[in-house]
Amino acid sequence: MEDNVLFALSLTLFAGLSTGIGSLIGLLSKKFEPKFLTVSLGFSAGVMIYVSLVEIFAKAKDSLIIGWGEKNGYILTVIAFFAGMFVIAVIDKLIPSYENPHEINVLNKIEKSTEQEKAKLMRMGVFSALAIGIHNFPEGLATFMSGLTNPTLGISIAVAIAIHNIPEGLAVSAPIFFATKSRKKAFILSFASGLAEPVGALIGYFILRSVFNETTFGVVFAAVAGIMVYISLDELLPTAEEYGEHHIAIGGLISGMIVMAVSLLLFA
Repeated sequence: MEDNVLFALSLTLFAGLSTGIGSLIGLLSKKFEPKFLTVSLGFSAGVMIYVSLVEIFAKAKDSLIIGWGEKNGYILTVIAFFAGMFVIAVIDKLIPSYENPHEINVLNKIEKSTEQEKAKLMRMGVFSALAIGIHNFPEGLATFMSGLTNPTLGISIAVAIAIHNIPEGLAVSAPIFFATKSRKKAFILSFASGLAEPVGALIGYFILRSVFNETTFGVVFAAVAGIMVYISLDELLPTAEEYGEHHIAIGGLISGMIVMAVSLLLFA
């Protein structure tokens, strides 16, 4: 069990700290291919939607049926699924959304900012880091729970979330860099925002482990499925379409679903 915990935590750490990759992309290069990012984000959404609806939801239902019976277990799974969506939607509403100033173009557009604009950029970057950090809490729990119960599934989700976190790191680092001209500050704040993911995983684990049973597992897993579907529909796909054509994003999404489906079949 201890080995599983360490493995799941390492996956969560990898997914969370990928914000640093986005930060490095923004700080070290002036060119970034928008279509590649579109495909990557669409692919990530495809992985997360497919695995949530086909694998995680089904496992949650199986666990809840054991303790609650066929009908009640299914009803509880559905309730927990939409409760997960509701929770992440409330977080999204209450926490100031991180700005998305079309990060690819921001490197060129705001370089000549005035002092007042730089102060605004700094504020935007700090709020972005805070908002992303809070949004990463449930993502960390999703990655951790998946890695804890199914290593193969955990790896797939960790990679999908890592791809998702790259543009978030760029969203934090770009405005902070142009506000302060400090690559170090921009990287540290961007990197730190990703630490919320392993922190969220640990907090969730220590809170739940004393009451961990089939019902707890089923409810949490169903809620995680809802969270991941919401993130995919609310963040990944809209962001993918901002950077490229609609059909490129959808192509990435379908590709992600196919890859996830094949990997589940191979390891079934």
